[in-house]
Amino acid sequence: MTDKTDEQDEIANEITAAARAARETAERAEGTPKPGDGKKWPLTKIGIGIGSAALAAAVIYAARNRKKD
Repeated sequence: MTDKTDEQDEIANEITAAARAARETAERAEGTPKPGDGKKWPLTKIGIGIGSAALAAAVIYAARNRKKD
């Protein structure tokens, strides 16, 4: 049972190498901001601006065919 084949040793080395790489990556990433922690976009203000522009465009479009007396 204690006799391991070269293939089993190679698999074990690959697993430990992958675990080491994952740990090193996690250590390097400490202290960096996470992707979702950045500055939030002011979606409400943007939505109001887009809505206002859409309303203005609708009014201009509706009034373009009216005859001027």
